[in-house]
Amino acid sequence: MNETSRVNIFFEIKLLPSIYIFVFFIALGTNGWVLKSLLQKWKKLGNINIFVLNLELGNSLYLPTLPFLAVYYLMEKNWIFGDAFCKITRFCFNLNLYGSIGFLTCISVYRYLAIVHPLRVMGRLTVTHSVTISAMVWLLVGVQSLPDVFYPKTTFKNNTGKCYHTTSQSYVKDYLKYSLGWTLTGFCIPLLITLGCYGHVIVVLCRTNTTDKVLKQRCLKLLFILILLFSVCYIPYHVLKNLTLYARVLSNQKTDTKIPWEPTVFGAHQISRGLVCLNSALNPLVYLHTVENIPAQLRQLLQKTRQMFNCRCTSHTGRVPVAQNVDEV
Repeated sequence: MNETSRVNIFFEIKLLPSIYIFVFFIALGTNGWVLKSLLQKWKKLGNINIFVLNLELGNSLYLPTLPFLAVYYLMEKNWIFGDAFCKITRFCFNLNLYGSIGFLTCISVYRYLAIVHPLRVMGRLTVTHSVTISAMVWLLVGVQSLPDVFYPKTTFKNNTGKCYHTTSQSYVKDYLKYSLGWTLTGFCIPLLITLGCYGHVIVVLCRTNTTDKVLKQRCLKLLFILILLFSVCYIPYHVLKNLTLYARVLSNQKTDTKIPWEPTVFGAHQISRGLVCLNSALNPLVYLHTVENIPAQLRQLLQKTRQMFNCRCTSHTGRVPVAQNVDEV
């Protein structure tokens, strides 16, 4: 076994399940907090918060599958949960991934309209519009992801089961064509729309001196988060996924010749699969920069935590602390 193969096995068998477990616990806490905050203000949800809520719903579909995937890789790629659940797991991943991209694009378009064309959209974009657009995004993502379910996802041989992220080697050529079309409609077009919207927003904000500084900072921070999500989570995954599929197609055509760059691309693809699941933990950052009173909520949460800590210290020492200022009363 050469050094490249050892590195690939380390990423796939050791690192990937560790990332899944880490993301599961981090995203469970952050997404739970965001959902709780949104549901507490259900009657006051704005247009963008509707999209943020759908982002969190997509994460909620995907997160329960991570422990099963972690077990699969910890057992050295031995799938014990059956063919149907393998397809469900992969389908939930795709819904989360492309749903997240779709709703981030919607947030970008709404930000663009509110900043660049505020008078034209004032009073015209309602919650009903946001709900309708959300339903259309889910429908589109579902239609794009549904063909993936009909490709073979599992093979069972010698008491060992495989749960393929894409499909088995026999169908990889057809799957590559499907994947390229999927990448174009589900990733490239939303990416171009997002870049166009925020590119124009940044130009307008830089030219306008009357724009509120807080609004400028919030838009720039949100742009940075979107760039982070696309650069770290989405772009490497789509590029390396299709390169890996292409390498598998070539290996089918040249059975006697090894593709020299295939092990490197395969290893990089495993890393990108770990990075793409991080979007479930990073999506809550979007909420932090789309809601105005979140900093106040965070200060209130920290204050409550400090008060609970002080109460515990008091119960152990038997002394009542003297308040130093109004904030501590």
